[in-house]
Amino acid sequence: MMFHAIYHRPKGNFAYAYDQDTIHIRIRTAKGDVDKVNIKYGDKYDWKNESYIKTMNKLYSDQLFDYWQSSIKPLHRRLCYMFSFESRGKRYWYTEYGFHDKQPLKTDVMFEYPYINKVDIFNTPGWVKDAIFYQIFPERFGNGDKDNDPKNTEAWGNRPTRDNFFGGDLKGIIDHLDYLADLGINAIYLTPIFEANTNHKYDTKDYMKIDPQFGDIGTLKTLVSNCHERGIRVILDAVFNHCGYYFEPFQDVIKHGPKSKYWDWFYIHDYPIRIHPRPNYESFAFEYHMPKLNTENPEVKKYLLNVAEFWIKEADIDGWRLDVANEVDHAFWREFRRVVKEAKADAYILGEVWHDAGPWLQGDQFDGVMNYPFTEAVISFFCRKSINAREFVDLLNMFAFRYPDQANQTLLNILDSHDTARLFNKCNGDKRLLKLAVMFQMAYVGAPCIYYGDEIGMTGEDDPDCRRTMIWNEDAQDKELLEFYKKCINLRKKYTALRRGECNFLYAKDAQFVMQRRFGSEEVIFAFNVSSKSSKIDLHINQSNYDIYMRPYEYKIIFP
Repeated sequence: MMFHAIYHRPKGNFAYAYDQDTIHIRIRTAKGDVDKVNIKYGDKYDWKNESYIKTMNKLYSDQLFDYWQSSIKPLHRRLCYMFSFESRGKRYWYTEYGFHDKQPLKTDVMFEYPYINKVDIFNTPGWVKDAIFYQIFPERFGNGDKDNDPKNTEAWGNRPTRDNFFGGDLKGIIDHLDYLADLGINAIYLTPIFEANTNHKYDTKDYMKIDPQFGDIGTLKTLVSNCHERGIRVILDAVFNHCGYYFEPFQDVIKHGPKSKYWDWFYIHDYPIRIHPRPNYESFAFEYHMPKLNTENPEVKKYLLNVAEFWIKEADIDGWRLDVANEVDHAFWREFRRVVKEAKADAYILGEVWHDAGPWLQGDQFDGVMNYPFTEAVISFFCRKSINAREFVDLLNMFAFRYPDQANQTLLNILDSHDTARLFNKCNGDKRLLKLAVMFQMAYVGAPCIYYGDEIGMTGEDDPDCRRTMIWNEDAQDKELLEFYKKCINLRKKYTALRRGECNFLYAKDAQFVMQRRFGSEEVIFAFNVSSKSSKIDLHINQSNYDIYMRPYEYKIIFP
């Protein structure tokens, strides 16, 4: 047996409390190396009378490993445990002290989950599991109030540049809420709306003021209220890693240097302030107009936490998306979570982390992250066709074991955004591939998010081209694609298994795979063929054999 491939660690994503009564225990073994894994568990204070054996489920496999999991409800909220492996007719035991040929008898060598403390349980907002998000770039969605248009506003429909404006505002979103409700989405994510000099607003000038070109606090309240009446939640973008060059405290630093009371709000290397060839202060991506905030400074922390709390209490927003979240210290996010959850217990805290986000998804910081690893896997398989079905499934299975189940259910699954080329462009204009990717997005674990206009066939290359104005001329919209999006959304709403159920891949070969979603007695099974050729899939499901014939670029709902 390949002992060196076996991995388990108490706490974290390999042993965690799923709820007040349940602990999920996981272990990793080399792929195909172990025939069976049992977990022997009980109460360390009464092991003789309260110890049990349970066979673990092999949930996932990837290119190198098998991943096993058991759900255990300890009688007294505490657990000690060890594993046994059956491989090629031999049995081995595994404890915190290593591997054993015979079953250890003493509990002091076993792994422990000391106690399920309620305060430590990773609770995520239930509504997010049922959410279908719609991301809006406010400056480009709808111009509802021409009186607040910035100078030199261009004609709606012109090509976007880094610096031009089209007059989109919050009133423009309000005017089209019936359209969004008819589409079927039930949550909106808005990129920044606070006062700033750019069209994207990621260079905040005043965190306590809605940008005048978007409206005012009353407009935001109206938007949120009207959304809530339609069953639509609203989350805003929090840019707390950095501010804008014209943020008043930074301007004070420019004027007064080390004598400024805000000097320690930033990371200033020397004085006077310079912006060329690179700024002499820390900034986002060396952009001079985005000075990095020192979130370890007590005054900065107090200011930003007040911002987070204010907009929840004042405008009744439903959460925050956190820009460049991985460059802010963990201590700040822990305090941020406490403040936000006290203001609204089911507020959604969504971090922008492009890579493995495990350190932020332990229950003390974020509820979810923008799931860019999912994005890359989906685009690689469905759009670029640069990986096969087995490689695609291996990637998703590897990702699924990175986080606790409750975090996987509240990840934001995006296919594109304001930071990437449009989905249509990623698919090289092939609508068949786009449809397959969208159907999979709507059927997979996590909250799907549609980037505004994708549903009507909007195109665009990388930023700024992906930020074109929304097409409201119905003659220019792809109505057939719009109806397809509605179909996918309604399907996700119809089946609880697609929103909250476990996920298994039953088949993966070449360009075809079969996915099962199951919740209680409800089961939904999809087959996908991402190929220009017809194929036949031989599958054994629920004690029945199926011959599934797939046409080119087709998906099928096999069951029910």
